[in-house]
Amino acid sequence: MANVTSNQSVSVEAQSKYTEDWVPIKSIMNGMIQLENGQYVTGIKVSPKNIFILDNSERENVLFNLQNFYNMLDYEFWLVVADRPVDINLYLSQLQLLYQRCTDGAIRKLIIQDINKANAFMGAEYNVVDTEYFILFKEKRLEIVQKRIHNMIAGLANASINSTQVTNADLRMILDNFLNGGMTTSFGTVRVQ
Repeated sequence: MANVTSNQSVSVEAQSKYTEDWVPIKSIMNGMIQLENGQYVTGIKVSPKNIFILDNSERENVLFNLQNFYNMLDYEFWLVVADRPVDINLYLSQLQLLYQRCTDGAIRKLIIQDINKANAFMGAEYNVVDTEYFILFKEKRLEIVQKRIHNMIAGLANASINSTQVTNADLRMILDNFLNGGMTTSFGTVRVQ
């Protein structure tokens, strides 16, 4: 739409009733979003690490290596924090089975407290989510994409932080968070008013 005047651009967007009509995504595959302009958006998912439970020298080492990691990124990137809804029904059913098998009164009391806490979290005032961390970038050449992902994973490993390449599911969840206010859609198209 770079060659379209702003009046034409507004009329195209006003006529569109579906998100896919104005989001320039061609496809999501192999852990990458392919854009209509030929670029790929991908990156890594970073496992959280609580550095405040480490001793002082370990913490300083992690921070130093993390600083080196960020200094090596000589391209545009985005730090994304996204909440993924978590279904705790399986955990709750496992607690109930454990409660039925347990004979020790003190342990049963602890299990019932966990069951009550899980039931409270499933109430309307709580949203049970898992917060996930991503570093994303865009690039047109696939060989550079793979090199950057490898370098990012290795750079974070030097800081004792685990990371993996994003999956298609991760990318869809990020898009759902940004386009649909965190609500997952199962029908593929979001109608905008």
